Amino acid sequence: MRVSTRRSLRILAASLPIFVAACAATPGGGGTTFFVTSAGPGKGADLSGLAGADRHCQTLASAAGASGKTWRAYLSTQGKDGAQTVNARDRIGTGPWHNAKGELIARDVDQLHSPGNNVTKQTALDEKGQVVAGRGDKPNRHDILTGSRADGSAFAPGDPDMTCGNWTRSGAEGAVVVGHHDRQGPTGDPWATSWNSSHQSRGGCSQEALRGTGGDGLFYCFAAN
Repeated sequence: MRVSTRRSLRILAASLPIFVAACAATPGGGGTTFFVTSAGPGKGADLSGLAGADRHCQTLASAAGASGKTWRAYLSTQGKDGAQTVNARDRIGTGPWHNAKGELIARDVDQLHSPGNNVTKQTALDEKGQVVAGRGDKPNRHDILTGSRADGSAFAPGDPDMTCGNWTRSGAEGAVVVGHHDRQGPTGDPWATSWNSSHQSRGGCSQEALRGTGGDGLFYCFAAN
């Protein structure tokens, strides 16, 4: 009887490191600090400004069990018409950030904006831990709203509209800069494979216009604390 008990304890002890490692590698819900929105608010690039975009991140995160954090949308604004210039890179905290499967996206802001980041189709998951459709899928949803330069900074006030009126337009007027979460484009050039600054939308800021170039009004959310 004692031999059987000792054998059971040895088996249990041997399995504990595997169980602990699996838990550490898969935080899910509460351990998530980065995701692509599974859906936008539905009004194209009109997100009700930065505050509305942040609320959308918070709502999706809470529904997925990742509440208790301050969620920020990775979006810039231009200093036009009296608005303040805001850099996306300055909104999202200091990192590190992990997806819903516990995979490291970046250690800090500098790595996020360097070739060493880990933003790919397989890692840029939505808040539920699901892969977001990309180039070659139907429909393609890889155009992710950012309104940002490659270094995460805002476009200048004198530049054309790059943020759909600082996230308030949903019609034929304006344009928005998007990135490709799957790092895929028509060419292998850096602009085509950029996760945060690939090209402008065509035909305005509506949901239909965004879908026309391979998007769906999705954006990145980061836990800032």
